[in-house]
Amino acid sequence: QVQLAESGGGLVQAGGSLRLSCAVSGRPFISYAWGWFRQAPGKEREFVAGISWSGGNTLYADSVKGRFTISRDNIKNMAFLQMNNLKPEDTGVYYCAVRLFALSSARSDEYRYWGQGTQVTVSS
Repeated sequence: QVQLAESGGGLVQAGGSLRLSCAVSGRPFISYAWGWFRQAPGKEREFVAGISWSGGNTLYADSVKGRFTISRDNIKNMAFLQMNNLKPEDTGVYYCAVRLFALSSARSDEYRYWGQGTQVTVSS
């Protein structure tokens, strides 16, 4: 049974930083891409960042470019999202997801497995 578990969320002041982690267990697949998504209260889930199996290709939403960095560790089967210069509009529940394809995507319906989410709250 495949399971994803996020960690690292919390409360931070605007301008601060957080690092999210996600670990996958029970992995029956060989290569896969990671994605991070978020959902703010009353809004739809949106794409934040994605990284390919090799780590050589990354995607970012325009709203986080230059502030967030996605990375992965294929030995530990983990993904990370370094979030710097956080803004109140970054507040939401952050989800990691696995796509059973080498390249990532900004489309949430192309990801097969999802974590339960971790809350990120940025105060002004």
